[in-house]
Amino acid sequence: MPTATRVVCEQLAPTIADLAGNQRLVLETIARDVADGADIVVLPELATSGYVFESAEEARSVALRRDDPFFARVAELLTGTDAVAIFGFCEQSDGDELYNSAAVVTATGVVEVYRKVHLWDRETLVFTPGSAAPPVVDTAHGRVGVMVCYDLEFPEMPRSVALAGADLIAVPTNWPFTDVPAGERAPEVIHAQSSARANGVFIACCDRAGIERGQHWTEGTVIVDQFGWPIDRASGVARATADVFLHLARDKSISPHNDLLADRRPDVYPKGAAR
Repeated sequence: MPTATRVVCEQLAPTIADLAGNQRLVLETIARDVADGADIVVLPELATSGYVFESAEEARSVALRRDDPFFARVAELLTGTDAVAIFGFCEQSDGDELYNSAAVVTATGVVEVYRKVHLWDRETLVFTPGSAAPPVVDTAHGRVGVMVCYDLEFPEMPRSVALAGADLIAVPTNWPFTDVPAGERAPEVIHAQSSARANGVFIACCDRAGIERGQHWTEGTVIVDQFGWPIDRASGVARATADVFLHLARDKSISPHNDLLADRRPDVYPKGAAR
């Protein structure tokens, strides 16, 4: 019988350009969450580096390559478990390019690195956009798609990973604070809910906390079920936790006569639309 998967999003407050300190924070957080029974741990975008870089040179000073020993240390924390850790980092390519990336790590090591495709605002001055579609990783708990922050606001992205069989979309984020009308949710949370509902997938968005070089954050961490309803949220330096049956996302029926994916009509969609 399928068992519940515990998804944990830790809304951390990394320190800009403090690679060693942020690495300790990531390791301590993952160790604690796994000890508490987490199966999938999601941490913020650029968790190892901070976000508001003054220059590409500053970002390069805290960039990591995919084979950096730090990732082996993460994997060691997962030894003897089926747990999965997903978190953002500043990636140094084999050339001069820097990427805003997310790593998927298990006890076997790094199983996937995704490079953010849609860069937000001043990210374009530091990073090269990724050129590959978001991955869908088979794990012991289900199929996990990965994207980063602004990616989620393009409907083609969650749709593509849903079509690729994702049960859960993990989204490390750094959502800059924006004013919203009284009583309304942050627009990024609305995107998460609508994406989950439109595609019948669970979505775990892990935002960050704190103030970095004057930038406030939405602190909008949320775990959303496959119907688009929030299961848990976080405020401040805190965690959101949900015990979910990820296999339920494989049932796309929404009425006796309708199916979210089977009802699509790519034959009539404009050329270039998600097919």
